[in-house]
Amino acid sequence: MNNGLLPPSTCSSVRSPNNINRYSCSEARATMAGGSRAQVNKSHKTRFASKSSRNVHKTSVKDKSKINKPDRNAMKGARAARLQRNKMMREQKRAALLKEKRTTSATTSAPRVIVLFGLSASTNVSSVAGDLLTLLSNESNGIQFPAVVSSEYRLRATVLEAPHDDLMACMEMAKIADLIVFVASGNCSSEKDSSNYYMDEFGTQCLSVFRALGLPTSAVFLRDLPSDLKKRNDIKKTCVSSLSSEFPEDCKFYPADTKDDLHKFMMLFKEQRLTIPHWRTQRPYIMAQKVDMVADEFGKSTLLITGYVRARNLSVNQLVHVSGAGDFQLGKIELLKDPCSLNVKKEGDFMDAEEINDSQVMKTLLPDPMKQEPLLVENIPDPLEGEQTWPTEAEMAEADRVQKEKKQKKRSLPRGTSEYQAAWIVDDSDVSGTDSDNDSENGMVVDEGEYDIHNQGQNRKFDLDDDQASLKLRDSDEETEADSMMMDNDNLTKEQIEEDIRKIKEAHAEDEEFPDEVDAPVDIPARKRFAKYRGLKSFRTSSWDPKESLPPEYAKIFAFDNFNRTQKHVLKKSLEIEQGSVDECVPANSYVTLHITQVPINISSKLCILAKKIPIVACGLLQHESKISVLHFRLKKHETYNEPIKAKEELIFHVGFRQFVTRPTFASDTFNSDKHKMERFLHAGRFSIASIYAPISFPPLPLIVMKSRGDFSTPALAAVGSLKSIDPDKIILKKIILTGYPQRVSKSKAAVRYMFHNPEDVKWFKPVEVWTKLGRRGRIKEPVGTHGAMKCILNGVLQQNDTVCMSLFKRTYPKWPQHWFPMSA
Repeated sequence: MNNGLLPPSTCSSVRSPNNINRYSCSEARATMAGGSRAQVNKSHKTRFASKSSRNVHKTSVKDKSKINKPDRNAMKGARAARLQRNKMMREQKRAALLKEKRTTSATTSAPRVIVLFGLSASTNVSSVAGDLLTLLSNESNGIQFPAVVSSEYRLRATVLEAPHDDLMACMEMAKIADLIVFVASGNCSSEKDSSNYYMDEFGTQCLSVFRALGLPTSAVFLRDLPSDLKKRNDIKKTCVSSLSSEFPEDCKFYPADTKDDLHKFMMLFKEQRLTIPHWRTQRPYIMAQKVDMVADEFGKSTLLITGYVRARNLSVNQLVHVSGAGDFQLGKIELLKDPCSLNVKKEGDFMDAEEINDSQVMKTLLPDPMKQEPLLVENIPDPLEGEQTWPTEAEMAEADRVQKEKKQKKRSLPRGTSEYQAAWIVDDSDVSGTDSDNDSENGMVVDEGEYDIHNQGQNRKFDLDDDQASLKLRDSDEETEADSMMMDNDNLTKEQIEEDIRKIKEAHAEDEEFPDEVDAPVDIPARKRFAKYRGLKSFRTSSWDPKESLPPEYAKIFAFDNFNRTQKHVLKKSLEIEQGSVDECVPANSYVTLHITQVPINISSKLCILAKKIPIVACGLLQHESKISVLHFRLKKHETYNEPIKAKEELIFHVGFRQFVTRPTFASDTFNSDKHKMERFLHAGRFSIASIYAPISFPPLPLIVMKSRGDFSTPALAAVGSLKSIDPDKIILKKIILTGYPQRVSKSKAAVRYMFHNPEDVKWFKPVEVWTKLGRRGRIKEPVGTHGAMKCILNGVLQQNDTVCMSLFKRTYPKWPQHWFPMSA
């Protein structure tokens, strides 16, 4: 009996059918496995590796000779090159750090600018400035202009007092400050209802502006502390806990009532490494110690600005920007002897006041006409290149005249024929190849006067019947009596229609306010009123040609093929110029006089008067920074400004050291789209994009926006932000929403009125998608009647209280300002 395990002939010794000898079976299995081949079993898994498994990856001695050995010398050379490269990088970083330390040290750098700012109006800043000057000044020489020299601290400093309630002066001082000292009074009497007892409203506003510009090294002086030690410590702790959240973490608080307190601070300050905002290190600048002018012919003058060159070397071939005045070329640079040098051997070597005014000229640098940067502001368009895309006034007048001549030509048409229907009627004159071919392409050519007089009564009756008959939804079989009721709007006047629209809008305004909603005009066809608008299937993904229908101002501006690449090239070129010939550049920390040419006399005289109140700054410009382009800023409305800021309103943009007069457009800051939606006003509480025509400036740069108040008072702080990009191809779209209201609804079909006022407009905007405020989407099927009603098909049941909307877009551009700089007005 076979149980199915093995054939009977396989086992050599079988005692019973159910008793199989295991040994004989194992032999049988080995025989079936393939004769003489040995059985290969799975290796046993060990928890720890054995010696043999650890040496599996090693090559045997016999096979080593067969493997090609790598070149040991090449490996050694690569390693040596890598080590040498790392060593050179370390040395370069060490040299750069050492150079920065030498240029910013108190002994070799230009005099450090210390700005004293009182956090409240009751703080006595003048007493702090007097104490500091007394501490720093050397009684043997008494020199305090252009800087105070302290041989004890091995330090040169210029102390400036920020005037309270003068935002412009405080802002200009903060731009050039190496150290801002915020002075707080222990017995401060600021407003009780303010957020901080030691800081008034103006102090809070200025501090926010300083943060937007980038705070340099800062400290807080505590004045008017009581002499009693316990009360002194309590007031100090209260002041620190109240003000610490307003300043950076590294900002320290120092008592500054006595000379010893100021001495301790100055000992720390002279060895401190200054923190300067990055945007100030990209360009050379000069804080004017002295401003003078020399009148030239033809209403021009040469402006003389004397001061220390800071941050970088200044080239005589560079353009310079004078704050508020504009961009100019340099006539020459005079390198003067430093009037307050620390490297003096004896007391008699200090200059007196007369010698400072007549400083000795050490060297004169003249510009090279071949290398000097041209003062190119606007591009001069060539009219023969066809860059003007919009027709001129003469062309538009000629087109209107031709159109009127075409309309005077009479045609015999059936009674009740509309303008749209008449455009499709072909007569004998249309078939002939004469001049009438051009007439048929432009639509209606009906003599309106005589035709309307003869057919007024019958045409009115035809319109009534056609309107009521067409308003019925022929595709609907399930209509109720409520749906079939409708208004007879044929007899309504223009004022009645507008009043009806106003009432409906007021009823819907309680549910949702839509800022982009506009009404189609009753007396002007919508296809003409909104001729520049178009529909978009998707605001995010639909394409828009950035070169299409550009305004005439775009012929005057400059654009970059690759802005990032150009910026790298410009920065590299400026570094090469800085390291170039000494005949072209004056080194940083030098005392120089700039001769700025071709400055209007009225601007020069204003600067000479203004220099007595606020510091005048002359900033060197990089390549291309005088040319006009489209700049985009990311800004936010300041919390202290409550008045509305309308788009294309004249504003003053403070971009780093530069000042521009602009008329920007505002747009929403979207990250997931190449298009931005225009905003009619700058809204508070969120960031927006401001686009302007202005001279090119390479980022990063801070932005402070000021708005004139209409009178001669100081402009008000309106917004803060930063420079984002320079791109004339950035698309900013103005959105409008045309609204209509359901008149009759039958499931997903509806008759909508008051979006348009004639059937030609309905046919014109038929390809544009419609949507509702409650989330339905659909399309226009056909016009209904002669008063602008239309039949719409939607993707769901439309509610009677819903609003049908149509979104239209057109590209907008900034407005070209009348003048570029504040002093040019």
